[in-house]
Amino acid sequence: MLNQKPVIAISCTTNAAGLADTPARMVHNPMSYSNAIAAAGGVPVLCPECCIREYAEMCDALLLSGGQDVDPTWYGEEVLNDSVVIDLARDAYEMELCRAFLTRKKPIMAICRGFQLLNVVLGGTLYQDLLAQMGFIHSNSEIRHPFYAEEGSVLYRLYGEVFRVNSTHHQAVRDLGKGLRVTGRSIEGIIESYESSDPQQLIWGTQFHPERLTGAQWDDRTPDFADYFSAFIAEVGRIRNSG
Repeated sequence: MLNQKPVIAISCTTNAAGLADTPARMVHNPMSYSNAIAAAGGVPVLCPECCIREYAEMCDALLLSGGQDVDPTWYGEEVLNDSVVIDLARDAYEMELCRAFLTRKKPIMAICRGFQLLNVVLGGTLYQDLLAQMGFIHSNSEIRHPFYAEEGSVLYRLYGEVFRVNSTHHQAVRDLGKGLRVTGRSIEGIIESYESSDPQQLIWGTQFHPERLTGAQWDDRTPDFADYFSAFIAEVGRIRNSG
């Protein structure tokens, strides 16, 4: 039955992000997120900027999707340069949405912007512009770069110590948020994945885009991340049924 499948709330980009072809208050979310959740056995639900408490009660887990940069004022900094493009309305909504799921100890998967935003919610900071602050950038989703997984992490268990991932970002986690542990890095040492250090709170976060790496392999060292989503949905179901 449908109600036996885990229901996953997915955050969305809004018209405030400057999407010229979207009418007022219309939400936008690439199908890759919903497709990955549905293929793994979950039911995706897109979340516009309303009904935070209801989504947190109704849904079994939250997927924080990619999008614009997080406003640096959330972690006590001013905007560094013109490369930082923010969506104030989305920030404010997703901050509260995160807190609602965290308060209820419900699982969260965080991807790209979502990875950065959740880190900020938990007290961490970001590099606003990797090129300006670190001298390099990962901004081409067609390029695969080495990823180094930490032993004991879900990514290590599924794919081993070294494999290739995609990245489309000019920002990255700098100081890690409270209650998180690093589970993978890029060759430059940038944090590319984390998990919760609290056994009562399931958090899986990636700077790269696993939803774009499902169902196909671009080379012999880029894994199919369908298994990653299947493992998440299985954990969400286990947590829901144990509660």
